[in-house]
Amino acid sequence: MDVAPTPPVTLVIFGATGDLTRRLLVPAIINLIQSGMVGDDLHILGIGIDAGDDAMLVDHLDSFLAGMDDGGAHQKTDGWQRLKKRIAYISGDFTKDDIFLQIADRLKASQSGNAAFYFAVPPQFFGPLVNKLAEHNLTKESDGCFRRIAIEKPFGTDLASARALNAQILSRVAETQVYRLDHFLGKETVQNILTARFANMMIESLWNNNYIDHVQITAAETVDVGMRGKFYDATGALRDMVPNHLFQLLAMIAMEAPNGFGAEAIRSEKSKALSALRIYTPEEAETHAVRGAYTSGTLNGNAITAFRDSKDVSPDSDTETFVALKLYVDTWRWAGVPFYLRTGKAMTARDTEIVVTFRQVPFAQFRETDIKRSLPPNRMVIQVQPDEGLSVELSIKSPGLSVDTVPVSLDFRYAEMFDIGKMTGYESLLYDLFIGDQTLFQRADGIEAGWAAVQPFLDVWASGAKKPDPYAPGSMGPACADDLIQQDGRQWHALGVLTHNHKKQSE
Repeated sequence: MDVAPTPPVTLVIFGATGDLTRRLLVPAIINLIQSGMVGDDLHILGIGIDAGDDAMLVDHLDSFLAGMDDGGAHQKTDGWQRLKKRIAYISGDFTKDDIFLQIADRLKASQSGNAAFYFAVPPQFFGPLVNKLAEHNLTKESDGCFRRIAIEKPFGTDLASARALNAQILSRVAETQVYRLDHFLGKETVQNILTARFANMMIESLWNNNYIDHVQITAAETVDVGMRGKFYDATGALRDMVPNHLFQLLAMIAMEAPNGFGAEAIRSEKSKALSALRIYTPEEAETHAVRGAYTSGTLNGNAITAFRDSKDVSPDSDTETFVALKLYVDTWRWAGVPFYLRTGKAMTARDTEIVVTFRQVPFAQFRETDIKRSLPPNRMVIQVQPDEGLSVELSIKSPGLSVDTVPVSLDFRYAEMFDIGKMTGYESLLYDLFIGDQTLFQRADGIEAGWAAVQPFLDVWASGAKKPDPYAPGSMGPACADDLIQQDGRQWHALGVLTHNHKKQSE
């Protein structure tokens, strides 16, 4: 099916000289232009504190694109040559009125009054920016023109701040104008979760507590905090990853079938799933979560400085770089099924995955055979990154006269069937922002439901009575994470195993 190009729009990027703009947004826009999904009626108006004019921003972006890992492929495209003629820049302090007067003048002179304001700035500016835009009537929609606001995470630091930020924003603009981004939702594998579930009867019919034993959701990184010590010491792994990235994955696994595939139908079911997360008492929060902080060591041949010794991190910090949780979604479908979540830095592999483990088959049928052990359970592994795909683990009979079983994997990898190598993950998010489709964006009630579920952990840890457990760089996390799942008779899925095995099979 052909995809219609976006309508004329001016993308106003606050923080236009920053890393997000040059590394992800502009390459994604180039990809959209190259595919014909965005036309020459898209204009970019960059806003930043750095001194300079239109040519400065173009040169800044051009130099970065030329040095990208793709060998400068984006910089050499016809799409970039066309786009850079439509890039403008305003230098100044966007907490002051003058910037917004200039933006208003630029929009009045544009071919279309349509505008999307992208907040690629630190979160403390989200509320003030919305206020300034509203004060200067830049959020007012009239004469068939739209005005939309795209907000990057983190959206709040706890339940109270998320509620306050939502209240502040929604007092100025309508929910239909707000696009809260989670870049995980731009990944093809994540979007395909709904299709895999609801377009395949054999999957959806098993998608409940009668057949599923437990679900694991992992987002592991090999990188340490690097130069982001000040941000990370104030944030931690729980705030940084769980209420947004991991809960969005959880919601797509746990949600009920929507009435249709319209934005509000899907967002409503996702919000219901997050609202069904069990809210723990302080005593339950202590036993259903563990955390850790990496020590010094070596990872992939590189020396890793201990988190507490990192630049701009307090030496007595009690901030975690790893967290593991055991959660429940209290609905009929998922009653009694634990969801184990974990995320951390400086771990053994870069791996974001969802592992759905099905219940084991009864062993009685095999008691007269040579099988002397329990059969391994079936698993479905949804690989979000780096090797996007989906695998189903089954048991089959091994060759020979005796009855013995071996596990095998039925693998699908996006890269082997589709050309997605140059995609940033922001293409679908930007396209949907321009056409006004909010399906992949978070709604206020979903944001607050996520924070409500993690608030008990934040409250328990706020006392600082127990510091995070240490773990070595290149490991799967602290020993307490293994204890959390092993006390239920289960084990974590080994990080990076499917990707490694798939590469071996391909050689």
